[in-house]
Amino acid sequence: MKQNIRVALAGNPNSGKTTLFNALTGSHHKVGNYPGVTVEKKEGSRLYKETTFHFVDLPGIYSLTAYSIDEVVARDFLLHERPDVVVDVMDSTNLERHLYLCLQFQELGIPVVGALNMTDEAEEKGIKINKAFLEKVLGIPMVQTVGPRGKGMEELLELILHVYQHQDLPKKYIVYGSEIEQRLEPLQHLIESDATFAKTYPSRWLAVKLLEKDSRAFEVVKEHPKAQEILSFLQESVVWLEKHYGKDLEIVISEQRYGYIHGAIKEAVAIQKKNDFSLTEAIDRIVMHPLLSLPIFVGVLWAIFQLTFTLGEYPMAWLETFFTWLSEVVHGALPNGLLQSLVVDGIIGGVGGVLSFVPLIVILFFFLSLLEDIGYMSRAAFATDKFLHFFGLHGQSIFPMMLGFGCSVPAIMAARTLKSPRDRILTVLVIPFISCGAKLPVHVLLAAAFFPENPAAMVMLVYAIGVVLSLVAAWVLNHTVLKGDPTPFVMELPPYRLPTLRGILWHVWDKTWQYAKKAGTVILAASILIWALLKFPSYEMSPMEQEHLQADYLSLHAEASEEELAAYISAREAEAALEHSFAGRFGKFIEPVFRPLGFDWKIAVSMVTGFAAKEVVVSTLGILYGVGEEATEESEGLRQALQQDPAWNPLVAFVLMLFVLVIPPCFAAQATIQAELGWKWWAFSVVSLLLFGWLLGFAVYQGGLLLGLGI
Repeated sequence: MKQNIRVALAGNPNSGKTTLFNALTGSHHKVGNYPGVTVEKKEGSRLYKETTFHFVDLPGIYSLTAYSIDEVVARDFLLHERPDVVVDVMDSTNLERHLYLCLQFQELGIPVVGALNMTDEAEEKGIKINKAFLEKVLGIPMVQTVGPRGKGMEELLELILHVYQHQDLPKKYIVYGSEIEQRLEPLQHLIESDATFAKTYPSRWLAVKLLEKDSRAFEVVKEHPKAQEILSFLQESVVWLEKHYGKDLEIVISEQRYGYIHGAIKEAVAIQKKNDFSLTEAIDRIVMHPLLSLPIFVGVLWAIFQLTFTLGEYPMAWLETFFTWLSEVVHGALPNGLLQSLVVDGIIGGVGGVLSFVPLIVILFFFLSLLEDIGYMSRAAFATDKFLHFFGLHGQSIFPMMLGFGCSVPAIMAARTLKSPRDRILTVLVIPFISCGAKLPVHVLLAAAFFPENPAAMVMLVYAIGVVLSLVAAWVLNHTVLKGDPTPFVMELPPYRLPTLRGILWHVWDKTWQYAKKAGTVILAASILIWALLKFPSYEMSPMEQEHLQADYLSLHAEASEEELAAYISAREAEAALEHSFAGRFGKFIEPVFRPLGFDWKIAVSMVTGFAAKEVVVSTLGILYGVGEEATEESEGLRQALQQDPAWNPLVAFVLMLFVLVIPPCFAAQATIQAELGWKWWAFSVVSLLLFGWLLGFAVYQGGLLLGLGI
């Protein structure tokens, strides 16, 4: 019998939930966002015994008490989407902490299956789990799994199928003690007096949340027809219970849960042996050393970028050579005209150069994924916590800031794990200063063209400036519009784990595909539009203008050959055509705004188009300097063209790198900021970044001129 089962994968962070999701779904999954928020939503499917399992990978959470955006999303999904089964993924090496969330899932009334993950690590530590006893005590079926190896996947699917087919069996809940239960029962009856309401919000779960003084539960219960009666009884109950126990009721309920869990663990879990040597502890003695942790972190970042540029140099050169060859082939195959110009100058010249930087993106994402899977990212947060506190940032802000080196969109989304709204806003506002992968092509192009002695060092300098500016911006915001202290930093340190090649490759493929997809959609469309703006309206020099140009050239180069004269006339005609195009006219119009920064109208045009996506700066320059000649933005074409243009010099190139670094991020990142923080903070971000970018460029360029660097 064919059937469909919707399964929610849930659990604490670092429980191996995503690895389990990948093992269950393979490549049959998609990534999107939950409605109304930018929290990432992963969905996948698996066909097993004529049953289609639809898996939803929920954000990692510690509790169903909604403090962070992740917890709100997970809780709302479970309440309103009502999956058929919840699979609670638990770390077998730390069951006592992970079972706390499991007890809350049971109270939702949704069938629960426990996945005792990382059983291989538990065995290595001498931890033996009596699964049968634990199932009996908790009242939920369990299966032992090892996500990276795919161990226990079929058993898990069988268990989900069994639970789904026996949903009517009685469900077991934790008993909080006679005093609390005497108050819970009438509270549940009041909630159940409205059947429609109780169908959306399980009565026992909501009653417990009300006793825990959950703010969102209070908002929910106001929709109940007997809201006043419920709240009145609740207030009376809370006052009586807190007098009885002599402490806050939320603490009492938490203690009851942990007491129940502790009793179950004491009977069900035995440690047969204790390995005196712990690799994690040994490494952490160095990595987490009070004096060494921060220098090690800086060294790790330096090594990542050094390796990225060193390893990426050759494949990037191969791609550049390929696109140069492709341009020549297409140029020879197509007749002269608009179609040839569109394909060679617009598409290959625009998109090809951006795709040439894919090797750098792949290598960068590989190392970032490696750090995350090993378990170093949590250490980085602790290593930088005190340092970041000085600037007003939370220690956990380092996660989104490091992700910002790859892409601003997931970096901004990662800030939702910060529980304090102030910390979240501050982190999101400083992320655009971090040089993302989209800015990398601009930096590499200009560094190679104008700082050929050591282009990698120049790119790394710009990256370092971005980090410094993000910290300075955080300090300024912390002392002005976002005054306050960061919330205390409490976070678990997962053990070091050997990453799986499959997991890393999946992360790299996913992020690289997003980059390549942007090149094939946004950048392709932008390149064609820019080409059209540069090509139209068409312009041809009059015979008289050509005669004047010829006379001027021969007066300076009397012995010039006919080929040299023809090349000069052709170049001047192309330049004049550019100036008379729509893009040229617009560039001339806005040039006065950018002239104090050393930018001519061509650079001004590339800056405007770069607001859509920073890679478009490269494609725009490739088209601007490729029209009327065979050069594209590849190393031997665009770089030479920039070097030969008198409007360019090392100072202008450096100012442009800083300007691209600071101005507002791409439209996708801006949309994410708006979705996370609202219109007010989005407008503040855009205006402040534009103003600061112009002032920074002005100060550096004018200062450079005073020092004689722009000559």
